[in-house]
Amino acid sequence: MTERNVLGDDLEPCGTDPLTGFYRDGCCSTGPEDLGSHTICAVVTSEFLEHQRSIGNDLSTPMPQYHFPGLVPGDRWCVTAVNWLRAHHDGAAAPVVLASTHERAVEIVPLDVLRQHAVDVPHDPSTLEG
Repeated sequence: MTERNVLGDDLEPCGTDPLTGFYRDGCCSTGPEDLGSHTICAVVTSEFLEHQRSIGNDLSTPMPQYHFPGLVPGDRWCVTAVNWLRAHHDGAAAPVVLASTHERAVEIVPLDVLRQHAVDVPHDPSTLEG
């Protein structure tokens, strides 16, 4: 069975550099082991990273023991729905790639809230610089 995104289509990959996902498969796939619901594909910003650090979720510092390289602004990462929603409430939500956000995210974050932060990101974000 194919996993679905919040738009009802096949779940698209979120990011491979760095390799994201609870299962480190590049997708925001989820399952019973994923207690944090790492289902939202976010394009992290410095504001979002600072917010996460302030709530005890440091996404910037590498943790090799977890195969975690540390994130920099512009990285695409599967973040937990609860922490993303908290950032939204605090005015620091990261942009969201809806096609890569798992349908189970809407169990925690309303779809209309995700749509407010939706962004289309090319596979090579460096093409945005010009």
